[in-house]
This record gives sequence, structure tokens and C-alpha cells, in this order.
Amino acid sequence: MATPGERLQTLMKAPGIIVMPGVSNGYSARLVEKFGFQAAILTGAGLSESHLGWADVGLMGMEENLQASRPLIDCCDLLFLADADTGYGGPLNVFQTVRNFEKAGAAAIMIEDQVWPKRCGHLQGKQVISAEEMVEKVKAAVDARRDPSFSIMARTDSFPLYELDEAVRRLNMYAEAGADIVFPDGIYTEEHFNYILERISKPLTANMSYGLRGRVSEKLISAKRLEELGVKFVLYPRLAGGAMIQGLTNALGVLKESVESGEVIERPDLVASFQEQNELMGLNEILDLDHRFSTNEQRKEKYERDLGDVKNVLKRS
Repeated sequence: MATPGERLQTLMKAPGIIVMPGVSNGYSARLVEKFGFQAAILTGAGLSESHLGWADVGLMGMEENLQASRPLIDCCDLLFLADADTGYGGPLNVFQTVRNFEKAGAAAIMIEDQVWPKRCGHLQGKQVISAEEMVEKVKAAVDARRDPSFSIMARTDSFPLYELDEAVRRLNMYAEAGADIVFPDGIYTEEHFNYILERISKPLTANMSYGLRGRVSEKLISAKRLEELGVKFVLYPRLAGGAMIQGLTNALGVLKESVESGEVIERPDLVASFQEQNELMGLNEILDLDHRFSTNEQRKEKYERDLGDVKNVLKRS
């Protein structure tokens, strides 16, 4: 059986761009898989916000990231890019971080050249370490992996802090140090992508973040157009989280209105049905497994009745 890294490498060698929506909980993981995407990013911002309840400013450490990521990797068949921020320290920390995420079942890991504590790349005030210091981290990441197909993605946040040529210089240094994929965050124009693509040799990643309204420089480019330019990966890290916040805001607003008016407000368009929720979260599979591994005949009969009752309830809901 191919490892997650080998499966991702196969995708990388095939034609076409690899689209990675952001995943931060079981709902988003299963929905991304349901819609036919093959890969996803375990977004650091999404995990910090959904599990800690705080913005992406370096409050989440490696262990918290791992604890949140492991069940998401296990619950579906997606190929996951782990977002390991800066690697949580120096080269030794990076080494251990890569070992842990590879063992957890990720297909690749992303490490960035921000200072620690980092902050979301879209926030003001971010800073970067020297390119030479990041090179040592990349070398540690490459050396740490046991499976040579486990991919190392090196990200630079140097633009727009510095000129675009500095981002190119850093990406080439990281590629030479052994990074399999490079990622210049903060790049949003076709002109800039073309400039970088002409000057690097490793697969390039783009970040297209829905929800950044009001930031004129961040007009989205379609995945198809990015593919035509030569980009290999495109990340949508904030799509799922932003959609869930907006959806829950709408639903809670209706609930609040219902409480204040004293009337029941029927809005089935705002929520997934009980049946849809349970089917998405694998209830039928769990019940089938429970039935299959029962050896006692009376228990088997009981499970059959229970399974039928539950499925009838789901059909009626």
C-alpha cells in the first residue's frame, strides 16, 4: 500500500493543479472529501481559531496542533498538508515536528520563515528570520523524514516586507536545501506569479483566501488560471472556517429572532438535516461494523433490529 507521501507525489507528477481546501474539524474534513477533493491543508489558523478560540498569532504549539490534527487525518482518506508554522523553534524543534506529523499520517508538511511567535500572514506586523536560518530548518526537516516521499513545503513571508526578488532568492535557497515545494505567501497577481515561476525550479504554491474583503491587492485568481500559469498547488485555507462562521451566524440570528418573537421560525435551508449530519459523520458505517463483529446470535438479532430502527429514523428526519 502506498504511503500518504507516495500518493501525493503521484498527484504531483500528474497533470493539473492540486487544490487544497482548509480543514480544521471533522465537518470540514468529511465535506472536503465528500466533494471529491483529494487533498487538504490542516490550516494552522483554522485549528487555532476552532480549537483554542483565539486568532492565529502563535498561541498554538506543536502538541496542540498534533492533537487536533490526528483524528482529522484518521477520519478520512484525504492527503493532508500539515501546517507546522515555523516548526516551533530551531532546527531541532523542526526535526521533531516533522517526525511527529509524518508518523501521524500527513503527506506533507509546511514550514515558514517567520519569527516565533508567528502570526497569520495576512496580519500586519509579521517579521521573518534570515534566509540562512531558515535554510538550516529546511535541512533539518529533510533529514527528519523517514519516508523520502514525505514532502517538505518551504514558505516565505518575506513579501511584501521586502522586494519580490528577495522572495525569489529565499525560495531558491530553500529549494537548494532540499524543499520539495515552495510557497511565497502574500503573492496575488498574475504578474508576480509569472515573475517567480520564471526563476524557480520547484513546484509552486499559491494561497487564495476567500473572505479577505476590502483588500484590493488580494483579488482571487481561479484555480484553472493558476494551473495555466504553472502553479502546482493552490490553498484555500479560510474558506471552510469563514463559511461555518457565516452559516452559524445566520442560524443563530434566526434562533434569536424566534426566542424574542415567541414564534417557531422554520428555516430548513439553514441547517443540514439529522439524516445528512449522521450520514456525513459515518453513522451507517459504525452500525454496520458493530453488527459485523457481533458473534452472539441474540446480539446479532438485536443489532439488526437497532440498525433497522436507526435507519428508519434517519429516513423520516
